Amino acid sequence: MDVLAEALRVSGARGALGVVLKAGGTWGLWLEPYPGAALHVVSRGTMWLHVPGGKPLEVRAGDAVLLSPGTAHGIAGGPSSTTMSACDRQATDQALTDGSALHLGSAPAETEVLVLRYAQDPEVSTPVLTSLARPMHVTSRENAQLRKTVELLTAELAQPQIGTTAAVNSIVDLLLIQFVRVWLARHPEERSGSWLGAMRDPVVRDALECVHARPEHPWTTESLAAATAVSRTTLSRRFRSALGQTPGAYVTQWRMDLASVRLRDTDEPVESISGAVGYASPHAFSRAFRRARGMPPGEYRSRLRSDGRQAIPGGS
Repeated sequence: MDVLAEALRVSGARGALGVVLKAGGTWGLWLEPYPGAALHVVSRGTMWLHVPGGKPLEVRAGDAVLLSPGTAHGIAGGPSSTTMSACDRQATDQALTDGSALHLGSAPAETEVLVLRYAQDPEVSTPVLTSLARPMHVTSRENAQLRKTVELLTAELAQPQIGTTAAVNSIVDLLLIQFVRVWLARHPEERSGSWLGAMRDPVVRDALECVHARPEHPWTTESLAAATAVSRTTLSRRFRSALGQTPGAYVTQWRMDLASVRLRDTDEPVESISGAVGYASPHAFSRAFRRARGMPPGEYRSRLRSDGRQAIPGGS
């Protein structure tokens, strides 16, 4: 079981919006806080990233930078230019809506940037990527596959067609995996405070593999400890240190994530879903689901569908 792959399959990028920005001369674009994260990929030329309180960051061709949800920031052609006009703002909003190219600056385009906004599945609460909360810059030198991924994404956005939304979501998931690999290489000793850091602890990682491989199994702290060949006390201590919660709390959280997605995206009966995520009876499942989501499964499904949130395009 590849725990990261499984977690991203369930919680990965959904509804990604992308636009190809072509700029030359003096140009700047300020992006207001957005509920989803921002991903900027430079396919040609050089871009400068501006985040309040931080130093301007140069991002070159083949590089990518990931910013956490709600981060206001600017991208520009130089280390001090971050202004944009009202017409630029309108053009940006329009381009992100319809996927058309965005042209900025007063000279022929020398820089091309893929500007993406994406959100992880809103029904999933497992914090897979919280370790990447601060702006993270990855260069093509650190990850040899990054440039190939950038080329693939550039080609997909340059000529949108049937299936582009699903393709972009999948490529963004691939980019996220590449960011994770670089993060793990940069932080080889970090084992606590984040889901990714927990992957460094072999005891916690083995326990997570068990849970993700068989969420329907009646896991307890004792059975997980036995499966990972450690004592109950050791597993509880290592789990709390790495993730800030008990093994039982994590099992419940992951089961509720899986159930929420299935309630939204399928017509499976609640009885079927309850067994698939490890509950012996629909009543026990409904009680646990109400505690986690504030309403019974049937009402949750009805509310999501009345809000138009069924089967998100590009979802797994």
